[in-house]
Amino acid sequence: MKKGAPAALLAAWVALASALPSPVCAADVSAEAAWARASAGPARNGAAYVTLLNRGADAALVGAETPASARVELHNHVRDGDVVRMRRVDSVALPAGERVALAPGGLHMMLLGLAAPLEEGASFPLTLRFDDSDSLTVTVSVGAVAASAAPEHAR
Repeated sequence: MKKGAPAALLAAWVALASALPSPVCAADVSAEAAWARASAGPARNGAAYVTLLNRGADAALVGAETPASARVELHNHVRDGDVVRMRRVDSVALPAGERVALAPGGLHMMLLGLAAPLEEGASFPLTLRFDDSDSLTVTVSVGAVAASAAPEHAR
């Protein structure tokens, strides 16, 4: 190999890598269809949903934040006899190679102390935090008050 060839090869690799589009992911986790329902009247809280795909080793979602609310908590719905209750959870497991849906009636992110009502057609940033200290910011699309899935433009 010629003198200087390894350096030239490294420079070419760096140039190529920086020219490729980078996926929206953190710690091998990518997000799909982040969405929320529009606020019902003067509601001060809301919920956000997203599907996470983990292409790496086991990981966990441990929190989130957004300028749209004072704080975000991870929650789950659990059945207590004939009653379904919402419970705060410390984290959401993201097993290797699995897709985990945060969706109505199950795991979700509560938006507590909304800065303003969530309006249909609007969007806001949401930063997801993972157990490896990495984070991922997604755009949350706001659907109708009674929506049961992400708005079409969020897919």
